[in-house]
Amino acid sequence: MDLMEKIVSLCKRRGFVYPSSEIYGGLSNAWDYGPLGTELKKNIKDLWWRTFVHRRDDILGLDAALIMNPKVWQASGHVEGFTDPLRECKICHQRFRDDAWKEFQKELKKDSSIKAANTDPVFICTTGKAHEEKDLTQQRNFNLMFKTQIGPVEDDSSIAYLRPETAQAMFVDFQNILSSYPKKLPFGVAQIGKAFRNEITTGNFLFRLREFEQMEIEYFIAPPKNDNEWQKYYEQWQKAMWQWFDSVGIDRNKVHEHEIPDGERAHYSKRTIDFEFDYPFGTKELYGLAYRTDYDLSKHQKYSGRDLEYFDQETNSKFIPHVIEPTWGVDRSVLAILLSSYWQDEKRAVLKFKPSLAPIKMAVFPLVANKENIVNKARNVYESLKKYFVTAWDDRGNIGKRYLSQDEIGTPWCLTIDYQTLDDDTITIRDRDTTKQQRVKIPDLKKYFLEKLED
Repeated sequence: MDLMEKIVSLCKRRGFVYPSSEIYGGLSNAWDYGPLGTELKKNIKDLWWRTFVHRRDDILGLDAALIMNPKVWQASGHVEGFTDPLRECKICHQRFRDDAWKEFQKELKKDSSIKAANTDPVFICTTGKAHEEKDLTQQRNFNLMFKTQIGPVEDDSSIAYLRPETAQAMFVDFQNILSSYPKKLPFGVAQIGKAFRNEITTGNFLFRLREFEQMEIEYFIAPPKNDNEWQKYYEQWQKAMWQWFDSVGIDRNKVHEHEIPDGERAHYSKRTIDFEFDYPFGTKELYGLAYRTDYDLSKHQKYSGRDLEYFDQETNSKFIPHVIEPTWGVDRSVLAILLSSYWQDEKRAVLKFKPSLAPIKMAVFPLVANKENIVNKARNVYESLKKYFVTAWDDRGNIGKRYLSQDEIGTPWCLTIDYQTLDDDTITIRDRDTTKQQRVKIPDLKKYFLEKLED
């Protein structure tokens, strides 16, 4: 079983991620976060918000609607140009992205074995062979936006879209934010939220989804007089993104910067870096950093007829700000953290999460479950700790199996109440990563763990 298979299996078995609608056969690459996955995902988002909003003076928050006026997407260019190149097999009628198929062809040239190519089965025809150019239709563009209808009448006037990105709301609300919360440039607007894309090719667990979550910042700067001015801010965010990898425990050795060359960048971007990660299925994008210039605000000012310029009191001038955009995918963060945290030897499998991200911070055990005085003491410790920390209670089986069970879900500390506890009011704290144990007095536990959990 390779690493990806181990992660997918563990996630379902222990309640991190389940296949969505499984009792009805599931839905192509739709996943539900279980109890532990929900906690992990929330911890990632909370840390991101603390890091980039609460701890900075130059970032404000926004939580915008999923369905916006469709004119937003006309102005931004999504209705016309938010497309992927589509190919279809004339034999089996499977559809897939042309660029993804070409990547697969490169893999086949390296190794003609389909199994060794380790790729999506969509690239394999019902004949059992890989799709060949002669059997494919001509490339055509496929719009990735999910279309819906608003109101009781279904006609062209009721067409709307599920947002394909969180960014546009931060541009559309730019003047509202400035009016209610005036800020000097540079400043940013941050948002965490769902986005929806009708992807042609999905797969690889949480990597490519049709419904996914983004953590995104639009960082507004004055129009630069030269490249050095915008590059200064760009490099600041580049550094901040590397620091984030360390904060969440993503393996730096598996992260690479890929500078997107001219001709391959999005039309609005003057510079884009993809932060790529070494997944078991290949090195692919994890996060992105783009310099969007003044494209978006200029477009919305033109299409809406509203003034979206910034007034600089110091220079007594008005202008359209430029934008640096760092983007993090929540679901891909979950996947990269799981892959970076997983460790196994002949005795145990461990998710070595950063303690601040661990779904459960500590588990409380009575040494034995049939001694009322020990169980009651353990219950008191458990009830006091769960007021401050996400804490689990576990009195099943022997103590060794409890340790292994908590290691597998990434719980940093296991607390055992034993016979000595009744004598001196100390408990055993066992560390997940080192398995070392120490005794700490019960009244000191809150302070002990608050210090351990500082991020």
